[in-house]
Amino acid sequence: MAMANAFHDDWQRLQAELAKVIVGHEDIIEGVLTSLFAGGHVLLEGVPGLGKTLLVRSLSEALTLDFSRIQFTPDLMPADVTGTTVVEEDDQGRRFVFRPGPVFAQIVLADEINRATPKTQSSMLEAMQERSVTVGGETRQLGPPFLVMATQNPIEQEGTYPLPEAQLDRFFFKLVVGYSTHDELCEILERTTAANQSKIEPVLDAKTILAYQQEVRSVTIPPSLRTDMASLVLATHPSRDFAPARIDRYVRLGASPRAGQALSLASKVSALRAGRSEVNGDDLRSAVIPAMRHRLVLNFEAQADGVTSDDLLNDILETVPLQGVTTSAS
Repeated sequence: MAMANAFHDDWQRLQAELAKVIVGHEDIIEGVLTSLFAGGHVLLEGVPGLGKTLLVRSLSEALTLDFSRIQFTPDLMPADVTGTTVVEEDDQGRRFVFRPGPVFAQIVLADEINRATPKTQSSMLEAMQERSVTVGGETRQLGPPFLVMATQNPIEQEGTYPLPEAQLDRFFFKLVVGYSTHDELCEILERTTAANQSKIEPVLDAKTILAYQQEVRSVTIPPSLRTDMASLVLATHPSRDFAPARIDRYVRLGASPRAGQALSLASKVSALRAGRSEVNGDDLRSAVIPAMRHRLVLNFEAQADGVTSDDLLNDILETVPLQGVTTSAS
């Protein structure tokens, strides 16, 4: 219980530091922090100018972790991400030396990741899944904790390469960053054009984050909710007995088992944050859309009819019989 109280307090401190520079977007901040403590990566999608990069930079300042930024462009090569082996000459003669790339950090901002070619995008796969990088036949581990936060613009498609399903599946959450409200925009203008700028203070170090990540895994899930998680994942697959009709009509490929893992860990973070040692239905419900929206592959008919993954996941929550989740919340 002491650990849960400390977790709640540190979560509040992190939120307060980020709120110094990020106006609004409470749900996005919550999703990013959930991914951090679950040990997962985040895909931030939104048009330019909404503060995605600022959020990642602010988070790195609030955590005493190594930070690097990779600006993805069409001419970026895999070695520019992972590093390369070079020949150096000294008094002892010539020798091969590995020069690590920017992926060797604890928080990596992959800015506009969909602008790089598929070959360069794939250079992130091993790092995101295995927390290691293989260059020249030698595998090097990445220091924990390791978090990739990628951004992409959903509107501009010229000169972009959509992320393949295999890479999308590596992201724990996909968070859609929307526009600010009128009051929030007024506050943004006040803060960003004032003489004095807020300074973020470090809140957590790597040791504390890793301890919290381990504590998250100790939270228990009742058997009924574990069954619900499996049902939610399988309900995204066309032709399943309990899949809603629109799943059969609009989905080409359903969510993978990683979706279930994301539901489980996100629910555990939510429970620990609330001071509980056991997950409940509200914890699970809040995780469904950010954990699964990027794991559904829709067909052409869905695009033509303007149907989104979020729409279909809401259908699932409303129609699939679940043992531990009530249908009153939405």
